[in-house]
Amino acid sequence: MKYLITGAAGFIGNFVAERLCELGHQVVGLDNLNDYYDPKLKYARLDRLKAFDNFVFIKLDLADREEMSLLFANEKFDRVIHLAAQAGVRYSIENPFAYIDSNIVGMMSILEGCRHNNVKHLIYASSSSVYGANKKIPFSTEDNVDFPVSLYAATKKSNELMAHTYSHLYSSPTTGLRFFTVYGPWGRPDMAPFLFTDAVANDRSIKVFNNGKMQRDFTYIDDIVEGIIRIQDVVPSVNNTESNKKDDEQVGSPLYKVYNIGNNQPVELEQFIKCIENALDKKATKNYLPMQDGDVVRTFADVTELEKAINFKPKTDLQYGINNFVAWYKEWKM
Repeated sequence: MKYLITGAAGFIGNFVAERLCELGHQVVGLDNLNDYYDPKLKYARLDRLKAFDNFVFIKLDLADREEMSLLFANEKFDRVIHLAAQAGVRYSIENPFAYIDSNIVGMMSILEGCRHNNVKHLIYASSSSVYGANKKIPFSTEDNVDFPVSLYAATKKSNELMAHTYSHLYSSPTTGLRFFTVYGPWGRPDMAPFLFTDAVANDRSIKVFNNGKMQRDFTYIDDIVEGIIRIQDVVPSVNNTESNKKDDEQVGSPLYKVYNIGNNQPVELEQFIKCIENALDKKATKNYLPMQDGDVVRTFADVTELEKAINFKPKTDLQYGINNFVAWYKEWKM
């Protein structure tokens, strides 16, 4: 089949594009290569895909309505995996308009392209951040997510609402994936694995927010890719959406589905730091700080629905994943 992968120079998108190319599909990768973090890493990720004759890269901004419309009309994609977004919870407090342009306007371009060009399935990135400061754990897709605590989270919740509207109005099958703290080789330099590893390796102190009283459902990149590859074959329909068979309550479009995709095993921040120390064989110097605006204390994914749909759930051991990340980090920095 022919795929559009947005965010192909990004962390998750790059691995998904690679996997689809290995499976023999035609893949068009799109990215605007912005400078939110060092573009050298983005170009290096794209270099990983040069070996594939079935991969084409296009530099394009999602918010460019005219060019996006032409892209969809010319390429006639079978499926779209939309992973591009302005990332970062904390950055959204400083630069809110970047999130509206990329995450809201960009999602609209994708939905319109799918609608007008008979795309068979849209899979898009949501986020565990939509759960905000929910106290009930683990987080379930049936939980209320009406109280985001960052603009980034609000845009991701908006993406889900927009997708549902298009599934309802235009019979466009859409699947949202709420990612839980993805890490691994080629990961983003603004995320904790890279920041902590870089600091410890270079004898700098690390910032430990909320005095270390944090938990994250760290999910290894290979598990995320496997989940995406499997779920993109599970196209929402009237026949396979059990939640829409209820007669006693108002339910959503049968062509719309959202899943959690996380390790289902939250880890204390101190344990996470210990894994990095083990991989580097060095001790961290910790600078304990209060909670940051827009952050949450805990994330914990209930992946029951995902496991039922694809007979798979993330399971990679944290120390194993961190060892792989640190090995890549050493190569990248050398």
